[in-house]
Amino acid sequence: MNECKNVPRWEDIQLARKTTKTFELQFDSDGAPVDITGWTIYFTVKEKMNDTDANAKISRTVTTHTEPTNGKTLIELTVSDTDIPAGNYYYSIDSKDDDDNEQVLFYGRVRIIEPVRDYRG
Repeated sequence: MNECKNVPRWEDIQLARKTTKTFELQFDSDGAPVDITGWTIYFTVKEKMNDTDANAKISRTVTTHTEPTNGKTLIELTVSDTDIPAGNYYYSIDSKDDDDNEQVLFYGRVRIIEPVRDYRG
């Protein structure tokens, strides 16, 4: 998940419960990086697609980017972000540019699984 186009892409993902995960996004247009200075990137996970954003299981907002002039940013999920019951959910990654234009970049199903290792002890 590292190239963002104008057309939203369906991509199913899997996350281990109570673990960290980082998604790297690269914004390009015709092979050239897009300056994402001033942009906001959203990562949202919901039980049902029509749940309100306030009821999202995971909600991350990214406004500080790793290399904004080169179109690079990270979505970093923490242990507390992924501490939700194992199961199947819906997710989307959306952007809002500095002119308030919004678009869906990726969406699909996210499966939260229990990790093999028991991190409780």
